[in-house]
Amino acid sequence: MNWHKFTLVACLGGLSITLSTLAANVNFSRPCTSVGCKFLQLGKPPSQISVEQLHHLAQAITVKVMSQDFLGSGIVLQKQGSVYLVLTNAHVLQAGDPPYRIQTPDGRIYKADLPKNVETLHLGFLQGNDLALLQFRSTDSVYTVPSLGAKPGVGEEVFAAGFPSRGGGSKDKGFAFTTGKVLLVLQKALKGGYQVGYTNNIEKGMSGGPLLNRRGLVVGVNGKHAYPLWDTPSVFADGKEADPALHQRIIHLSWAVPVGGSQK
Repeated sequence: MNWHKFTLVACLGGLSITLSTLAANVNFSRPCTSVGCKFLQLGKPPSQISVEQLHHLAQAITVKVMSQDFLGSGIVLQKQGSVYLVLTNAHVLQAGDPPYRIQTPDGRIYKADLPKNVETLHLGFLQGNDLALLQFRSTDSVYTVPSLGAKPGVGEEVFAAGFPSRGGGSKDKGFAFTTGKVLLVLQKALKGGYQVGYTNNIEKGMSGGPLLNRRGLVVGVNGKHAYPLWDTPSVFADGKEADPALHQRIIHLSWAVPVGGSQK
């Protein structure tokens, strides 16, 4: 397997789990028929794939995260036997109480819980990132697992996916896929690990969904939309506030937590 190492810090309430996991181009034990597999079985991702292909791939790796009601979006992250890991935002899980459920792209709904035994390896991710993990088990369906890419650079084209919620937030409006580009990459992350600012339209409910680059690699997790209802100061992870000029740039963009290192 061709593994890409990365570290996540999963925070949920008072629980803080430092995660290092290995996300892969998976060689499935039986033929993979889910949408998007053909892009991931190439061994090495192509330099670019079409927007239509990116749309299909994003649909194949994006799930709904639910408790009693719809909470937000998530990303199929890893397959270990019949167990799948799903990456989402910690604030998505904080919006509802367990038991959690995952709805996969084929419409099936699985009981989900927080992983208990995750091998840890610290690779420098900031503590307190707005990231969390769920796991579910599927013995008869195979789902697409994406590859992870480096933190995108300014000017790079990116694609965001997720399930925007309806007015009350209890239901979603269906799958959304938006295009845009990165306009700001902060030298130090905002609170929650947010570091990549981009022009894609992100709505409530799309939190936890993937941000992909043109190669089809997941480069971030959507978590903040532009033009927040309350104009509160932009606070960095170290507790310092952004200056007014930078703050104005920040609130005009959507934001993601990167899942990889800097570009080489």
